[in-house]
Parts: sequence; structure tokens; C-alpha cells
Amino acid sequence: MSVSQSPAWVALEQHYRSELQQRTLPQLFDQQSDRYQQFSVVADQLLLDISKQRITSQTLTLLLQLAEQQGLSRWIGDLFSGAPINSSEGRAALHTALRAAPNSTASDDRVAVDVQANLEKMAGLVERIHRQQWRGYSGKPITDVVNLGVGGSDLGPQMACHALEEFRVEDAQQLRLHFVSSIDGSQMAELLKHLNQETTLFILSSKSFTTIDTLANADTAKRWLAQKVENRQVLLSQHFIGCSASPAKMSEWGIAESNQLLFWDWVGGRYSVWSVIGLPIALLIGVEGFRRFLAGAESMDNHFRTASPAKNMPLLLGLVGIWNHNFLHSRGHAVLPYDGRLKYFPSYLTQLEMESNGKSVNRDGKRVDYDTCPIIWGEVGSNAQHAFDQLLHQGTQPVSCDFIAPVLRYRSGTAEGTGEQLQAQQQLALANCLAQSRVLMFGDRALDDASRAKLSRNDQRYPGNQPSTTLLMDELTPFSLGQLLALYEHKVFVQSVIWEINPFDQWGVELGKQIANQAGMAIDDPQCRFDESSTDGLLDFIRSVRHQ
Repeated sequence: MSVSQSPAWVALEQHYRSELQQRTLPQLFDQQSDRYQQFSVVADQLLLDISKQRITSQTLTLLLQLAEQQGLSRWIGDLFSGAPINSSEGRAALHTALRAAPNSTASDDRVAVDVQANLEKMAGLVERIHRQQWRGYSGKPITDVVNLGVGGSDLGPQMACHALEEFRVEDAQQLRLHFVSSIDGSQMAELLKHLNQETTLFILSSKSFTTIDTLANADTAKRWLAQKVENRQVLLSQHFIGCSASPAKMSEWGIAESNQLLFWDWVGGRYSVWSVIGLPIALLIGVEGFRRFLAGAESMDNHFRTASPAKNMPLLLGLVGIWNHNFLHSRGHAVLPYDGRLKYFPSYLTQLEMESNGKSVNRDGKRVDYDTCPIIWGEVGSNAQHAFDQLLHQGTQPVSCDFIAPVLRYRSGTAEGTGEQLQAQQQLALANCLAQSRVLMFGDRALDDASRAKLSRNDQRYPGNQPSTTLLMDELTPFSLGQLLALYEHKVFVQSVIWEINPFDQWGVELGKQIANQAGMAIDDPQCRFDESSTDGLLDFIRSVRHQ
């Protein structure tokens, strides 16, 4: 039986029709003055407020019954125990073990030993680079590190490095970090203009070490270095580090074992930022800073495993997403961080959520008869206000939103004479964060009566009734960022259990890669045809332009 025909799902549909279809968020707040107290949760340095969701106490009770019906507690146990919950590939999804403390019981001894051994090896490489003991072919210390990756090997490290720049350690003050992911070479071509072969180190990050995007950029880097370095062994040993689950492939490419950092097939690419894929983060904030990042994630892991359902932050975040998408029929979800340091966080979430839960087949191989993952997008909140917030406030379709902001910033370490002004700007960002969620909820009812009376035309009116969640953190630190990322990982897992899908594979990515290989060969072979007029016509045009 499909979950959409199950008792808990049907009960939620009936509840929506009888209790909430005609009730708005302003009405819910009018009827219940203590909504914030009931629908907010604190876990370490994060606060979650879901009171602006179109839910009642009964809604939450029914959603929790849905989670119980779907066996969520058993699935949580399987996630942390290392059971093969990635059913299509027959393996565990044990990324939580990557951030477990050495003495933790969250994973078996063998896994813990392997994880700590690779973290220690990474720490040794970081120390060599920080102490300027890692030198290029001419003996000069490394000044630039280029991370070559794509997807989870790029989005996570880049997002975290941008977010945590203020925590750069003293040993990394002269170190410049760069990220290259595009297959077309545009990033690489521009970056190489500004780098010096003598002092540049490349990190090749690829779980399989077969990703064409990454290897194409790596080959370009190798040829660029070969302009100055004739000795291939020196070129590879002093200018390349590999991070992969395939040591044989790294060795075949030419990376020495001493320069290889390993993780495992039970680490999904979009969950790999906690592994040696996080090397750029450790280079920026130091190994101790990286361990605080891991500790924040472990804190959320422990909360997810032990908190009561009604106060379980990932569970609540996942369930309100189910409610909005499957029962309120909201097809889009906007992520709006009110902090420029979280600029890349929405992009990180688009992969995490849509690659994990963008599935139409359940774990039994049957097509689902309900919607799964919504479209996820976002932007720094202050930028979004001047871009797509118009659609959120006055568009024709319902959209749910997550607002994210740190409370404290600029208390120390700012440029002389700017601290007070920057604190005022931080307060302005918080004010806008609160205002946008309030307007989405109340619409023009948020105005006083006199101001509202001046809205004489329909195009000036704001209907409101758009649901949102607010996440506040004390400060943006390595610890709180770790918490935030783990929170969304577990939210995705909760939703996958409800939707009965496997969030740890991504077969939808594979077919495009295979056809790209065919198309690549066809570009150079005029005899190669696809027997389909569009692609064949495009190939003819490409060939004609290339041979002018």
C-alpha cells in the first residue's frame, strides 16, 4: 500500500480539509497567543521557530503519527548503526561516523579507527602546508591551493570556507584558497592567469576518481605545471593531493600514496564535507577548527537520536516540509540566509535536498503516486528582497521559506572605527529577516490601520498566509555551521523515510554522463548519428562552426 493511502496520510488530508483549508496564519495567531512557545525548539546554538507554519497542535500530532507509522525511529537506528540503508547500492550511509568523537559509540571500532587515521593524516598535511614545509618544485612554499571537484566535492568545502573566513588561523593568513568545478575550462583559464607554478598546490577531490569534470581540470593543471616542471614525478608529488574512495585510481593517475587522503564508499558525495573532502576547510580554520565543525554536527546527531519527537529539530523541520509540499501543495521552497557569509548555503542545499530526494520510485522499485522533493532555491535574504521576493509576496503560487540568521556579529576583530557601524548593519539584517517572515505571514495586515488604508489598489495589497520557518543561531561559528548542515541532512533523511525513497543514491545523474560520452565522440565523427533530428542538427551546426 502506498503511503498516500495509509491511515496517517489520509488522516492528515482530512484534517487539512476540515480544519485548515479555510484558516489562515493570521487567524491561527489570533486564536493562539502562545504559538511561539509551543512551536519553537532550542538545541545548543540553534533555535528553530515553526510557529509561522500553517499548523495547529493537532496537525503536529498527526504528522508525528505519520512518522511513527513509517517507522522513523527504526530507520534512525539503522542510519547510525551502519545498516545497509542505501538499498540500491547495498551499503551503509554512515556519514555520521565521520564526525563522531574518537570515543563515541556512534560507530563500530573499525570504522572509528579508519576515520581517525585519515583525519590524522589530513592533519599532518595541513601542518606541513601551514608551516611552509610543503614546497613546490623550486623549493618555494605553497601560497595557493586549488580544489578541483564538482558537486559534493566542491559545493560543501566552498560553502564552508566562504562562511568561516573570519576564523582563518594565523598559519593560513598568506594562503589563498580557490575552487574550480566547471567542465568548460572557464574557471581554470581565468584562475591560471593569476597563479605561479612554483607555489601552487592542487587538490583533486573525487569519490570515484573517474569524474570527467574534475579529471579534465586536473589534466589542464598538469599541462600548465609541465610548462615549468620537466620531471613528472616532482610535478605530481609536490603539486597534487588526491582525496578519494579509490586509491587505485589515484595511483593510476600518478598521485603517490603519501599524498592520498581516503574516505569510503559509504560516504555519499553530498555528505562528504565531514571527510577528507573538507581539507580546504581545515587549511583555512586549522585542524582544531575543523574538529569544532565536526563537533557541531555530532551535537545535532545526538539531538536527532535522543530528543523527544515533539522537540526534535530535524524531525520537525522535515515534517513541516512534508505538510507544506504534500498537503498545502507548495511546490517551491526558498532558503534565505540573512548573512552574506552563507552566500553559498542555498546552492549547497539544492544538491543535498534535490539529489537526495528528487526521486519518483520508492525503495521497492515502484513509482510513487505523490510528490516528493520540492524545487529548492535561495539567495542571501537582503539580495532576494530586491529580486524574487516579489513572487513570494504577490505571486500566484504558494512557496514555503526558511529564514536563517546569526544573532551576534562584529563584536571584535573588525577594522578600526567600523565596529559600531557594522553592528548597526547586522541589526538591520536581523530586522529585515524578521520583517520578511512577518509580511509573508500577515501580508498587509502587518501595517498599522492608517498605512493599510492607503493601499487603495489590488496591486498594492499583500495577501500573506505564506508559511515560513525561522532558524536563528547565536553566532556563525565552525560549531554552529556544523549543527546547521547536520540539521538539514537529517531533515532530508526524515522526508525520505516518509516518502519511502532511498536518499543515498543518484541514478538520475548517471544517464546524462553516459550520453555525454557518446555526444563527445559524435562531435568529432560526422558519421555518428543519433537518428533524432534535434541532436543531429545541433551536431551538424557545431561541426560546421568548428571547421570554418
